[in-house]
Amino acid sequence: MNIVVLVKQVPDSGAERTLSQTDHTLDREEAELVLDEINERAAEEALTLKETTDAHVTVVSMGPDSALDAIRKVLAMGADRGIHIRDDRLRGADVLTTAKVLAAAVRTVENVDLVLAGDTSTDGQASAVPAIVADLLGLPQVTHVRKLDVDAGRVRAERETEDGETTLDAPLPALVSVTEKINEPRYPSFKGIMAAKKKPVDTVGLDGLFPDAAGILVTRTRVVEAIPRPRRTVGTRITDDGSAARRLAAYLIAQKLV
Repeated sequence: MNIVVLVKQVPDSGAERTLSQTDHTLDREEAELVLDEINERAAEEALTLKETTDAHVTVVSMGPDSALDAIRKVLAMGADRGIHIRDDRLRGADVLTTAKVLAAAVRTVENVDLVLAGDTSTDGQASAVPAIVADLLGLPQVTHVRKLDVDAGRVRAERETEDGETTLDAPLPALVSVTEKINEPRYPSFKGIMAAKKKPVDTVGLDGLFPDAAGILVTRTRVVEAIPRPRRTVGTRITDDGSAARRLAAYLIAQKLV
């Protein structure tokens, strides 16, 4: 079985993040960048399948030089090969362009049986890229998956959304996007980290993926203005002098919360 995992390097959600003053995109030189947590769970699911089906796992990521760190982490976890899509022209790429580029990279892998991805990223949170990639590749898509089984050329998954829970079944090849409930990712071992340094990573740009890369429309929108989020103000404090309950009730009523 050949499995492709789509991963993304994102700003650490617990660290300070700033925007560029020129185009209001993320200032990557200042941000602390990490492998997206949900993508890490997609990688874990691929590696679990590798252990039971003797699969070959290819990890694909689009981004600047630093995105190689995300690929190397998945290789250290146990993946076999990496594809790094590196092209300065892709800076600020929108959802559709990102999906087109990722789909083109997946096509370079022969005989793909399963594409795995996180159902959303912690920076953009569009939750659309996996579905668009599946559509471009002509694959059945099974999204928002919390439990996955692969057997006899089919995938069977439990899907959970705000609207409810469903069980889905689809033939391979297919694309599956997972949620944070799917598993707990493993930590790369020292042996895995050392082995990752010798595993192949192919770097490719737009010209290597598209016959007419000059015609690629990177983004269809632009940010015209951005202002810092206002600091949180100190809330109302009530000292209990015997009237705290009445004052609290009055405040809730005034805010139309009760």
